[in-house]
Amino acid sequence: MAKADSLGQFEQLVLTAILKLRENAYGVTIHSRVQDLARPKDVSLGAVYVTLDRLEDKGLVASWLSDPKPERGGRAKRCYRIEALGEQALQESAITAKRIWDVIAEVWGKEWAREWASGGGRRRANALGTLQNR
Repeated sequence: MAKADSLGQFEQLVLTAILKLRENAYGVTIHSRVQDLARPKDVSLGAVYVTLDRLEDKGLVASWLSDPKPERGGRAKRCYRIEALGEQALQESAITAKRIWDVIAEVWGKEWAREWASGGGRRRANALGTLQNR
């Protein structure tokens, strides 16, 4: 099996969205999930489609056209799934992210890591404010 290329952050977001959506992974739903994952950053639908094309060119995802749907005016959706190479690349990215998280938690403290991992909006903003004031 070929070795997976390392992924850029946006590619990781798109692959993660496809992983989560499973059989419901098509352009609009992938865009919506990527928007959620990338908050507070805005994500354009065009950026998602360009990334999907690149991931398909790399052999990390595959796509196909669904059957046409009457509620879509007889148009088909382009659906996506992660290929084995894409899963491998995403796993390697997750392992690297975990190593980074472990070092950050070690340096900034376990309390900070617990606060960040368990908190939402306000606590995360406070944690970021604390870091920016260091």
